[in-house]
Amino acid sequence: MEWLVGLAGSVVIAGAASRKRSLSGSGFAAAVVLGTVMYGLGSAVWFGTLIAFFISSTLLSRWKKKRKEAAESGYEKSGRRDAGQVAANGGLALLLCVGAVVWPHPVWWFAFLGVMASVNADTWATEIGGLSRTPPRSILTGKRVTAGTSGGVSALGLAASVAGGLFIGLTAWLLMEAIPGQIEPSGTESGLVRLASWAALGLIGGTAGSLCDSLLGATVQLMFRCGVCGREVEQRRHCGRQTERIRGFFGWNNDAVNVVGSAAGGLVTVAGALLLGLL
Repeated sequence: MEWLVGLAGSVVIAGAASRKRSLSGSGFAAAVVLGTVMYGLGSAVWFGTLIAFFISSTLLSRWKKKRKEAAESGYEKSGRRDAGQVAANGGLALLLCVGAVVWPHPVWWFAFLGVMASVNADTWATEIGGLSRTPPRSILTGKRVTAGTSGGVSALGLAASVAGGLFIGLTAWLLMEAIPGQIEPSGTESGLVRLASWAALGLIGGTAGSLCDSLLGATVQLMFRCGVCGREVEQRRHCGRQTERIRGFFGWNNDAVNVVGSAAGGLVTVAGALLLGLL
């Protein structure tokens, strides 16, 4: 029954996103598989946290889309999310869910919380930060860079990152309060302390993962220069012509950076849970 419920819920939610052209055909298939397995192996809390990220990021990607077109034109992938993007954002979370089944322990849940907070924080930073009226600054040098440049951060984007991580922390707390008994971390803290703990873990882990993503984007991510418009882009072709590689390493595309950034957020969240006595 859990697998059927997960399948039905995933088809409905991914189908709605596909109709809004937020998912490609491969993205729809990957999202259905991811959601179904997450619900079947995990629980409504794991699934609900994943869906909170998916719905919020999908809505934000459609919000004021025309104003963000200039910044998004240099991204390797934009618009409809494909299977690679779905896997980059949710694949590690699914592996953690599998780990919790094979070897039950609360550490898997906290790592999952950090991973989801990170991908949500990074998505919010990208979608909301792209509306900043002030050009971003390089996370390495502090110099102004063109909007959409990998490794660029803005005050608005950083605030959105913090809000995105906090959102996942609060969502996880709400789900656990609404569906008690599915996640059992150690500790006997009161409800208010538990709320503050989950909010702090989501905020810190998500922000750390998002900043790690930006740092990787400014250092190891494969980047190119367009010979027509002069922009630094993630694409091998831009403005109808081949671009020139300027930095980064082979294989380090945006999806790879997202995976490593989210893993860093997961590790920070586990460390935070240890410090708070939740593990």
